[in-house]
Amino acid sequence: MTETLTVSKTGGLFVLESVGAYPIFTREQFTEEQREIGQMVTEFCTEKIFPVKDRIEEKDTALIIDLLKQMGELGLLSLHIPEKLGGMEMDKTTGLLVAEALSASGSSAFTVTQGTQTGIGMLPIVWFGTEEQKAKYLPKLATAEWIGAYALTEPSAGSDATSSKTTAILSDDGKHYVLNGEKQFITNGGIADVYSLFCQIDGTKFSAFIVERTMEGFEVGPEEHKMGSKGSSTTPLKLTNVKVPVENLLGEVGGGATIAFNVLNHGRLKLGAHVLGGCKEVITNSANYALERRQFGQPIAYFDAIKKKIADMTIRTYALDSIIYRTGGLIDAAISDLDHDSEDYYLKMGEVMERFAIEASMAKVLGSETIGFCADTGIQIYGGYGYIEEYPMARLYRDTRIDRIWEGTNEINRQIIIGYFMKKALMEEIPIRDKIRAIDDFLASDEFGAPGSALSRQIQIVEAGKYMVLYLFNEALNEFGQDLKHEQQLGELLADSFMDLYLADSTLARVGQMIQSNGQHGVLVPIAQALTAEATLNLMNRGLTGLNDIFHGNLPHEVTNKLRLFQVRLLPKADVASLKRQIAEYVYSQKRYPF
Repeated sequence: MTETLTVSKTGGLFVLESVGAYPIFTREQFTEEQREIGQMVTEFCTEKIFPVKDRIEEKDTALIIDLLKQMGELGLLSLHIPEKLGGMEMDKTTGLLVAEALSASGSSAFTVTQGTQTGIGMLPIVWFGTEEQKAKYLPKLATAEWIGAYALTEPSAGSDATSSKTTAILSDDGKHYVLNGEKQFITNGGIADVYSLFCQIDGTKFSAFIVERTMEGFEVGPEEHKMGSKGSSTTPLKLTNVKVPVENLLGEVGGGATIAFNVLNHGRLKLGAHVLGGCKEVITNSANYALERRQFGQPIAYFDAIKKKIADMTIRTYALDSIIYRTGGLIDAAISDLDHDSEDYYLKMGEVMERFAIEASMAKVLGSETIGFCADTGIQIYGGYGYIEEYPMARLYRDTRIDRIWEGTNEINRQIIIGYFMKKALMEEIPIRDKIRAIDDFLASDEFGAPGSALSRQIQIVEAGKYMVLYLFNEALNEFGQDLKHEQQLGELLADSFMDLYLADSTLARVGQMIQSNGQHGVLVPIAQALTAEATLNLMNRGLTGLNDIFHGNLPHEVTNKLRLFQVRLLPKADVASLKRQIAEYVYSQKRYPF
């Protein structure tokens, strides 16, 4: 067990390890302190933010900054700031819990503003800043005396961020850099005082600087008129011969990519937590509306089609919850191995985030697509009222659409997932090839699982799914090698398969732990059974589609035979419709998302 836990302090290993090979972290293991912090955030949002959410939507800047300052007084802006600088320096799991709890505000705009302040707005300085930079900027960011922002995107450089056209040239006296260029879609752009800004030194060395709003030649453009999150500030920036002192260089010359992407990895995981809370709010609102709304002589909640919608949202949200806190737990475990007193502690923390880039991108993709699904489903349950602004779904629907675009589009994040799996396989960072070599032995063996377990069949199915996806992955690598990165349709198919495995593995492990701890599971087993059944049907379809792509529609006899053997192992044998009725009825009995 100890050896497995040690090895597992890097990402991607879930595809190699058996379900429940080691305990995973879940929300059921929150400490009392974490629960109290979560409750404090929920109460603050309910009492202070929710009543004024319409004013926030109208971009009442003074109100937004005042609310941020109140959060600063409670220590909620300094979760990641070192204790020696007055911060709380909490673990990543607590940060995720706070992000989730912000959903009680009812304001995506405020969540975006606060999330930028505590995440990408200050983490570049926390992780890569000098001691002088940290001492100068972090205490003021922690109290919202100063607002932070992250300036990476440009008019012609979005997902391809390192193609930045903004330049920095060292002055003749060596005392400052002269920056010229433009930035686009900068969250908090109109209210920020401090920007972590990326550019090219001498046109080729992608680097980062701390730029202050008051620097001569720095110009903030007009507010963008957005489809959603209207109350958050989003502006372009323009730099015209801005003189930035050399001591404001973040990290090393040419080290911008490391800063940008390690911070984005954290942001992607945090986005998953932010939207998780929103998913739960949608389920609660939708279930209660369905119980109250009557048609054809009964509440619409009891129509079978509505039960399916409530269950689908609940299943996907429970699975998302499982991967968010499992990933947070893995990262915290890896960080705990670092020497907190070493000079490069925070640099190493950034490296830990990269080790879990696969899971962070999964959290972003799955989180954004789950909240999008829930918002759309919620509107459908509300019917015409869902389309009316005075009801909760219309604004939510608009607000959630951006989640699939920022922090790297979901298309880019899918390529990141498959790219890191390729890297880990080719560099033998994780022993993927060992498991691939065991595929034939697996197919020739008897089925295995946890005898007598309520989830025995589901565990067998997921284990078979891992072998099948690795078989597909191996065939893709054999055919395309490193050029697989250019086969984007196949890459997305593989990324989706890996994500389904992570969801199913995490959900089964979490439910299994619940059963072991108290023997009670309510509808958790139906959730795990329904999730696994639908995930494995997706895996079977993707396996066939992917192999036909690789072999151009002419599957060799050996490949066809393997597919048949996998399909036998993957057959769900579950009455999914009945399972979903049980899940929906349980949600109705609780009148809220119940987990």
